[in-house]
Amino acid sequence: MRLLGLDPGLRFTGWGIIEVHGNRLTHIADGVIGTDGEMPVPERLRTLDAALVALLALYLPEEAAVEETYVNRNGVATLKLGYARGVALLAPARAGLVVAEYGAKTVKRAVVGTGNAEKSQVALMVRRLLPGAAIKRADAADALAVAICHAHHRASNAVWQRA
Repeated sequence: MRLLGLDPGLRFTGWGIIEVHGNRLTHIADGVIGTDGEMPVPERLRTLDAALVALLALYLPEEAAVEETYVNRNGVATLKLGYARGVALLAPARAGLVVAEYGAKTVKRAVVGTGNAEKSQVALMVRRLLPGAAIKRADAADALAVAICHAHHRASNAVWQRA
């Protein structure tokens, strides 16, 4: 099963692709989609959508998972993050993929064991769980963490559905 994890952002959207074979996880690819902060928001969203469509066509994931948005004090920034998250949810759904959503604490708990983990701890555990992954940006590490979280939750749900 090939999974796509997304950590949405209007400036940088992290993405990561993993394969799941039983309880073994394999790193396939990761990266960051960047948009130009000088461009109007609709153009930035179009850039994000086009890049996601290209990723879906290139790596052919079977399911996707997106990190949920946290609300911060800056309402405008939260709204713009929501726009990017909408594109991150829509692109794989439009391609026919099942799309799951996970909060940051759930992702951290699945990867590190505690929902209060620091970003550096998440990145370290992602590298341990996916040996050979040469992750260059925190956004990509976060996206891989979302994919790992989805892999764990898929496995747990499958066990509960069989019981």
